[in-house]
Amino acid sequence: MLALFLYFALLSLLAVGGVNTIIPEMQRIVVETEAWMSGADFTQLFAISQAAPGPNVLITSLVGFKVAGLPGAFIALAGFCLPAGALAYWIGGVWDRFRDAPWRKLIQGALLPVTVGLVFAGGYLLATPEGLDWRNALIASASAAVLVGTRLNPLWILAGGAIAGGLLYA
Repeated sequence: MLALFLYFALLSLLAVGGVNTIIPEMQRIVVETEAWMSGADFTQLFAISQAAPGPNVLITSLVGFKVAGLPGAFIALAGFCLPAGALAYWIGGVWDRFRDAPWRKLIQGALLPVTVGLVFAGGYLLATPEGLDWRNALIASASAAVLVGTRLNPLWILAGGAIAGGLLYA
């Protein structure tokens, strides 16, 4: 339980731009390093956390629950929220004092491409839980195209991806 708390506490301090930016590192820890679950299990938990109403941080509770039941869910969530919340509170006060400083805009501008890159890395990882093959690439590309090209609810796209995966992997 201590390892679960410490991993999520560390991840919380790396989550520049939200939970989705640290999905690749979270997957590396829980799937590859600790072997708490398979890549497919992690991807399914991520899909559930995105489909459920509420914040994206739900993935931490689901991973904690999978690892250690209900206590694990609370431990993982506390590990993720407490350090980042304390740091955000402290940084918020400092950030507000320097609202007119020129370096503040530079830092904000520099964090944008970092956040975008981390989100793309997470998307790639989730689209290829068992490695990249033509079926995963086809489903991910088609889903992205429909998401960008239409105003369709993402849950329908998720359902379509599940159906396509069932047909292509049958």
